[in-house]
Amino acid sequence: MIVAIIVTYNPDPGQFKRLLELCVPQVDAVVVVDNGSSVPVKAWLDACETTQIIWRPLGENKGIAAAHNEGIRQARLVNADYVLIFDHDSAPAPDMAERLLAALKKKQEEGGHVAAVGPCYTDPRRDNPPPFTRIEGLCLKRCAYSKDTPIVPVDYLVSSGSLIPVAALDAVGEMKEDLFIDYVDVEWGLRANAKGFQSFGVFSALMEHNLGDETIRIFGRKLAVHSSLRHYYMFRNATWLYTQKDVPLNWKLVDGARFAVRFVCYALFAKPHLEHIRNMTQGVFDGLRGRLGKKFAE
Repeated sequence: MIVAIIVTYNPDPGQFKRLLELCVPQVDAVVVVDNGSSVPVKAWLDACETTQIIWRPLGENKGIAAAHNEGIRQARLVNADYVLIFDHDSAPAPDMAERLLAALKKKQEEGGHVAAVGPCYTDPRRDNPPPFTRIEGLCLKRCAYSKDTPIVPVDYLVSSGSLIPVAALDAVGEMKEDLFIDYVDVEWGLRANAKGFQSFGVFSALMEHNLGDETIRIFGRKLAVHSSLRHYYMFRNATWLYTQKDVPLNWKLVDGARFAVRFVCYALFAKPHLEHIRNMTQGVFDGLRGRLGKKFAE
């Protein structure tokens, strides 16, 4: 039994309707967890006229990790075997869940513990490279499609589109709520790796997914840019993760170098410049001090 978990926070009605139309036929039930939206999400759900949807409003923005965990608890109540996580701005292909489940079972039959499987996503606003990555030695390896390797091991998966066995959640644990948002999926994936569970990217499973609030072009490449508040969480949580003993040293070095480059790019090109610099810098210092949780009023 597959239960989808959709986390909403002021979704665009057109995007949200499209997600529901694509998601509902692929799963046994859908849990919609709302993080205090100011738009009428419940009314949009009532218009769907389906009994497959479970509505769980949180009343305020408690963060993506808390919303995921609430959805997971609801999925357990209906005896789900797998949870399929979505952000409200994702759009899965009509056969995405089927392809993910087939890949997951294939990897389980080959032996080993599967943490999660995820789709090959594209952002229609960007010329994004293959989304599946893993760090080998001191190099970041982007996994390009090959007919010989249609399913590839990765360090972690973007949470939206991830199909996770409930048994893996039992063993690894739920999402770390005091991260609030950003690096929640990274932390869970690395924690799963440390416990002997492997995540996989599935090239044949497709999904559209928006990364960032906007994109900027830097030296001919498009870079996703978030609000300065999101950049606070990104740099805080990344920095905190670099302080954790269970995270491999080479992973810290490679990811840390990438984030140093991003810091410079956002400082130079994201506006307003001083606001982004201030929030990113505060995030780094709070991460070093282990100050997590919801930092700002939303």
